[in-house]
Amino acid sequence: MAVVREFPQAVREEMGYALYQAQTGEKHESAKPLKGFGSGVLEVVSDHRSGTYRAVYTVRLAGKVYVLHAFQKKAKRGIATPKSELELVKQRLQRAMELHARQED
Repeated sequence: MAVVREFPQAVREEMGYALYQAQTGEKHESAKPLKGFGSGVLEVVSDHRSGTYRAVYTVRLAGKVYVLHAFQKKAKRGIATPKSELELVKQRLQRAMELHARQED
């Protein structure tokens, strides 16, 4: 499992700036909707000489940005996000929605 602080500095900076922009209501140039999750779940892809890194977050929950997952893509072929990673995003999105609903009460 990758830890964000172990990502290359340039990748951390790009992802951090993308999340900052999400918090201010903007969208980073490399943020794209994550297929299969509908609107409000975005993915930032950052290519580096050491590999491809991804961060997935949601702005679906009013006034909050929840980072759902960050990882280094290991597959050598294809651009698709691995199914196991998508399953983890799905679980974490559900958890974020539950936490958000509790805070609204």
